[in-house]
Amino acid sequence: MDKIQEIVGRNLKFYRYQCGLSQEKFYEKFGLNYKYLASVERGEVNVSIEFLANLAKLLNIDIREFFNSDIERKIIKKRIDEKLKED
Repeated sequence: MDKIQEIVGRNLKFYRYQCGLSQEKFYEKFGLNYKYLASVERGEVNVSIEFLANLAKLLNIDIREFFNSDIERKIIKKRIDEKLKED
């Protein structure tokens, strides 16, 4: 079973991709610390609920989406869809 930090990190990465932003562009656009957020995406750090609430607001999602472990299926589907577009 994945640690909650890993689930949150994958979800952050997924929703950042949904916004069409690279890590650098995302961090620049919202004035956030690149190194810290990169470690959040890798599931290396615990973050506060307040921090997640602010990120959810920036991404225009419900904070509960960060804890959704079904995101793996969404990521896999997105990769498949992208692969199909290439072919």
